[in-house]
Amino acid sequence: MTATIRKYQLLRKEVIKQLYYSKMLTLTELSALSHKSLPLITSAVNDLVNDGYVLEHGLAPSSGGRRPLTFSLNPQKQMYIVAVAMDQLVTRMVIYDLLNRPQNITYTLSLNLTEDTDALAKLIEFIKSNVTKSGIAAQQILGVGIGMPGFVNTEQGVNHSFLKSPSDKGLKDYLKKSIGLPVFIENDSSLVAFAELKFGIGKGYNDIMVVNIGWGTGLGMIINGSLFKGHNGYAGEFSHIPLSQSNKLCSCGKRGCLEVDTSLLVLVEKARVQMAEGISSSLENLFKDESKLPGDHFLDAAKAGDPLAISILSDASFVMGKGLATLIHIMNPELIVLSGRGAIAGKFLMAPIQHAINEFCIPRLAEHTEIKVSGLASESELLGAATLVVENCDFA
Repeated sequence: MTATIRKYQLLRKEVIKQLYYSKMLTLTELSALSHKSLPLITSAVNDLVNDGYVLEHGLAPSSGGRRPLTFSLNPQKQMYIVAVAMDQLVTRMVIYDLLNRPQNITYTLSLNLTEDTDALAKLIEFIKSNVTKSGIAAQQILGVGIGMPGFVNTEQGVNHSFLKSPSDKGLKDYLKKSIGLPVFIENDSSLVAFAELKFGIGKGYNDIMVVNIGWGTGLGMIINGSLFKGHNGYAGEFSHIPLSQSNKLCSCGKRGCLEVDTSLLVLVEKARVQMAEGISSSLENLFKDESKLPGDHFLDAAKAGDPLAISILSDASFVMGKGLATLIHIMNPELIVLSGRGAIAGKFLMAPIQHAINEFCIPRLAEHTEIKVSGLASESELLGAATLVVENCDFA
C-alpha cells in the first residue's frame, strides 16, 4: 500500500469518526474538525457516499446565506460494533450499529475477575455465543471493544491486574485469535471518561476529570480535549491515593487507600455491620434478593431515601470529595463528572463531595470547577467501548 493510499484511507476514517461523534455535519464543519482542506474533505465524503457509508442528510439551518448540505452516517450500512463493559463482578455486552443504536438486549454475565480462575475462557465464550445469537455475520462487525478494570497497557495489549493471557503475545492478541474478530482493550475508567467527552455532559469541555464510581473508584482525565493516560497508560488510579484514616488493607496490597472507604463493596460491608449492631434499614430485606448484586441494592436504597444507606454513602462521598480537592489543586479542571454505576445516586453524592471541596480546596480554584452527575451513568463504559473500536478499527 502506497503512502498516498494510506493517507486517503485515514482521511475517510476521520470523516466517519467525526460523523459518528457529531451525528450530522456540513463539509465546512468536517474540514474544520479534521483540519483538512475543503477539497480533500469533499472528495472523501463523495467517495463515502458512493460506498454507502454516508448519506446526504438535508440542508443545514439558514445562517443568512446559502444553506449548506449536511451529511450523516448511513443507518442502512450494516456495520456493527461489539461493546463489552467489564467490572470486577459483572460483564455486560451490547452490539451497536454506527449510530450507536443497540441491536439487541444488554447481555449480562456474572464474572468475578478476582476469584474465577476460568474468567478469560468464560469471557470469550460469552462474547462468541452472543455474537452468534445476534445473527450478525463476522464480516459486518468492525471489532470488539472491551473496557476492563486494572492496569491496562493498550499498546502492549495486556492487563497486568486481571485476565492473564496463556499466550506470550498478550491478552489483546489472544482474544482476537480466540474470538475471530479485531479486539481492542482499555481501562474501564478511561473509556468512561472518553464517553462523557464525546456523548455526555463533558462534550464541549477541554479539561475534565471523570470519576467512575463502582466496586472501586476510578478516574479518567481529559486534558486539552484528549484522554490523558500518563507515561505507561496507568494514570488515573484515584482510588489508591492514601487518604483513608483506617488501617484496612486495600486490594492493591497497600494500606490507607481511598478505595477502602469509598468502594461499593466496602459500603455494603459497612451496612451489614451496622445492621448486625441493631440499626434498622430496608437493606435487610433487599439483600435477601439475590437477583441483584448487594451494591446495586445499596444504591437503590440510597435513592429511595434509606437513612442508613444515605449516611454511609455521604461519609464515603466526603472522603471522595477530599481526594478530588487534591486533584483540583493539581489539574485545575473545568468540570468534574460523577459517572459509572454509582452515578444513579447522584444527588446524594453531590452535597458531601461539594462540602469536602469547599473545605479542603482553595476557593479561587474550587469556584471555577463545576461538578455534574452523568446522564450516561452505567451506560458510559459501553459507549466508551464502542468508541474504542471506532478509534482503532480499519474501515473498508
